[in-house]
This record gives sequence, structure tokens and C-alpha cells, in this order.
Amino acid sequence: MNLADEVERRDALSVAGNRPIHLAIGMFDGVHLGHRSVIEAAVVSARRTGGVAMALTFDPHPSRVLRPEAAVPLLMPAETKAQRLRMLGAEAVITERFTPEFAAVEAEEFVPMLQRAFPRLKGLYVGDNWRFGRGRRGDVALLQQLAKAAGLSVFSAPRVSLDGEPISSTRIRAALAAGEIEEANALLGYSYRSETRVVPGRKLGRTLNFPTLNMGWEPECRPALGVYAVRIGRGGDDQLDRSGVANYGLRPTVENAAEARPLLEVHVFDGAVSWGDGDRLAVEWCHFIRPERRFAELEALKAQIAQDAETAKQWLGKSTD
Repeated sequence: MNLADEVERRDALSVAGNRPIHLAIGMFDGVHLGHRSVIEAAVVSARRTGGVAMALTFDPHPSRVLRPEAAVPLLMPAETKAQRLRMLGAEAVITERFTPEFAAVEAEEFVPMLQRAFPRLKGLYVGDNWRFGRGRRGDVALLQQLAKAAGLSVFSAPRVSLDGEPISSTRIRAALAAGEIEEANALLGYSYRSETRVVPGRKLGRTLNFPTLNMGWEPECRPALGVYAVRIGRGGDDQLDRSGVANYGLRPTVENAAEARPLLEVHVFDGAVSWGDGDRLAVEWCHFIRPERRFAELEALKAQIAQDAETAKQWLGKSTD
């Protein structure tokens, strides 16, 4: 079989031209600090040798094909992952469709398949726990053996740890689910971000003197329901210049929680905003304030929102001091 979507592969080869290709390979979900060490190794080697750094990743997550009853929820969509990989220096990102046929490729066939897809392949870059081939039989030792026979180099990045434990996408998912957003951000190496369009809402926030932007965001991997201090700005911007308080939840005070889906609502501080329905905005999640809960009356909810807003302002102010 041929590796990689033909259009993406052709585009990547066009980017490479006659330069040798240094290929980082992995799922890279979240593009966290551990992934960064793999990508940066490929980028440094490419620059040193006049080559081009590329990233080969996969969609969907292998678990969706191999264990659909226990599919892993992704931290970010494929297009966001590709954008972040490019930010780290990958000049091209190739997304291989993970299918049952691809999963059945024997480990010994993987390197020859890569060479057919990328004729100017020079080096391979992976994490030291990376596995490949049918039944995940291939490991770094086998990759090094196969690459040596093919005249390729292999760089295996050691696992990066934080607080004595290895950084992993699994650990980040657990932190998000527990409301430990600051730990998740430390593991990622950047602030967890959601990016989506503003959608029409019921305008209830206006009656409480806290108008909100309603975000049409439905992630695979859901953070804990609750209230967060956030920063917000135009989608695609590196720096988000407005601060706010967000609620991500089922709104049990005003909705039938049994029927509701989680909604992200953001109240922006410091005056009115020009954003509205249809605008694409990015939200950085900075600090978990409290879990979502039901209030007996709207006045109690209003008082709590005011308190949450003050908490968010204080935390965001201290974080920029």
C-alpha cells in the first residue's frame, strides 16, 4: 500500500524540493512538551543539514479502529494539531488515514513504505515509547535496525517528565477532566485553547447584567464542567488581548440538565465587544474557579457570577504581574 494521502504527499514533496527530508512521526495529540522534543529535533537537524522538517501524523486515533468500544477522545481536531506542528517548525504536515488496512501493515514493511512515499527521506524522529506495525510489534530498536539497513538515521527522544511523572496525552486528558487546568497547561507547554464560532443564545446573561458570547464548541475530550478565568480574542491570533470569565456546563439553574448539552459561555470584561454571531474566536483556559452547580433562584446565580468575575479578574491580574 502507499503511505499518505496523495494530494498531501505531493504538496509535501513540492515543499521539500531537492532537500533531504527529516520526518517526525507520531499521533501528537495535544502537541505537548514531550511531542515538542521530537519535532524540534527534526527541525534542528533539518536546519543543520539544509533539509526540510516534516511531521507525519494519523487520523483517526488508532483506538477508534482497533478498540472502538474504548475510543480515545482527542485533545484537539486534526486541523488545530497541524497548525501547532507548523508553529514548531514543521514545513509540511502529512495526515495518514488510520484504517484497518494500515493497521495490518507488518512492522518490517513500514520503513520501505516511508521511503516509497518520501524518496528523499534522510532521518526519522520519534518518541522512545513509539510503536508501529501490526499488533504494535515494532519498537524503537526495530526501527533503528530497519533504518540502518535503509541508510536512514533515527532519533529517539527520551520521555519528558513533570513533577516526576512522564508527560503524556493521557495525563493531560485526566487533568482536564478533573478541572486541573493549570496542570494541563503546564504539561502542554501553552494554555489550553478552544477555537470556534459564536452562535445565537437566549440572551439570558443580559438580564443578569453579565452578557455572554455563546460558543458552538463540542470537543471530543471535555474539560470539567464549571467556571474558568479565560482570555479571548480573534481565532488565529497568537495573543488574546481580552480577559473574561467562562462557564462550561449544562446550566442547571435555567435548563433541564438531563436534556442539555454542555455550552461554553464567555463574559468579556472591560466594556462591550464588537464580536457577534458567526465570528470565530479563540479562548484560552487559564484557571478553574469552581464546579458548576444549581442555584435555587436567579438572584443567587447573579451574585455568584459577580463573585466569579472578581475571582477571575484577580487571578488574571496576578498572572500578568
